[in-house]
Amino acid sequence: MTRSLDFDVIIAGGGPAGASAAIHLATGGTRVLLAEQKKFPRPKLCGEFISPECALHFERLGVSEQMFAAHPASLSETVFYSRSGKSASVPSSWFGSTGLALGLSRAEMDERLLRRAAAAGAHVLEEAQAANVLVENGGVAGVTLKTGAREIAYRSAVNIDATGRARSLIRRLPFHHQNTRRERAPMIAFKAHFENTAVKPGACEIYFYRGGYGGLSSIEDGISNLCFIVSARDVRDCGADANRVMREIVCQNRRARTTLENARVASEWLAVSLEGFGRFDVAPVKGLLAIGDAASFIDPFTGSGMLMALESGELSATLISKCLNHQTERSLEDLRTNYSTVYHRIFDSRLKVCSLMRKLAFVPGFAELAILLCGASDRIRMRLAQATRGRRAEKYSFTERV
Repeated sequence: MTRSLDFDVIIAGGGPAGASAAIHLATGGTRVLLAEQKKFPRPKLCGEFISPECALHFERLGVSEQMFAAHPASLSETVFYSRSGKSASVPSSWFGSTGLALGLSRAEMDERLLRRAAAAGAHVLEEAQAANVLVENGGVAGVTLKTGAREIAYRSAVNIDATGRARSLIRRLPFHHQNTRRERAPMIAFKAHFENTAVKPGACEIYFYRGGYGGLSSIEDGISNLCFIVSARDVRDCGADANRVMREIVCQNRRARTTLENARVASEWLAVSLEGFGRFDVAPVKGLLAIGDAASFIDPFTGSGMLMALESGELSATLISKCLNHQTERSLEDLRTNYSTVYHRIFDSRLKVCSLMRKLAFVPGFAELAILLCGASDRIRMRLAQATRGRRAEKYSFTERV
């Protein structure tokens, strides 16, 4: 390695994807700078559903005990409800060896992952915003970070954009263009914590309604998390009032109307516009990779977003470690090619399945019919549910994929 570099790897974004990559890299002796724009702990718009497959990732990351110390809710099933109240259940036992999903706030989970990254040896900077990228020879050779009134440029061999849908590093490329396969979706996502919901114990409930869907499930401390997606048009019609959107749009679903009838908001509402779903260019230039939501945004109703974040973090770390063992201009270009190839092999099929399911779900009456048919067949439900994931993780080592 060239010792003039400040770090081997710079990661922008301290969420699950960025922290996962940082932990794996730092544990292997790589010099890592993990820069996070916010001060943790902080709330985050998210379904806060941790699928059973994530348990193996937590073990490899060394955070299992820390996660359970937060007293997450145990979720044994996901129940999908049509507008009329018809339902179909997907047991958590169909995924992963634990047989249980977890409900845990992002404030708690992300804090534990970030502290684990620091303990593993990563240099963690909070309240550090990516201000620019250092471009050399057509690739990225570092990042300029803004902390307070100061801007400091750090040089690195490899850089990772883990800033979610903001894609803060990639958008700062001087030659950036929208090389994307994402589907445009003028939608708004909302999230808040609630007290006194009537959500079924041990269940994550998914509600379909006109132009969108939402999810309600228990998290720690007896609180429930509600996260839902609605059309921008409906938000405008409701005067951009989150409570009104919930009551007038989400509660078109009969089950949602029941579970939320006496619920009380226990946090501030969070909201964000969604550009779309699907995959971006995951390795746009030499020396820069995208992971987590910066690489692709899978439909929340699948419950596999957290899994993809952890998987892509580990994938990037695995390939970067191999590259750094003999770092040259050629090896950096090979890293770009290899990461893109393996990423697509692992994730493209599930993204395509989810795209089709979403398109059909938004056809009037189709969600009703689909839930009715799926409710009558365990085989159909299992095949559809597992198609939104990859190969069962407990059957093989992650590194076998690369």
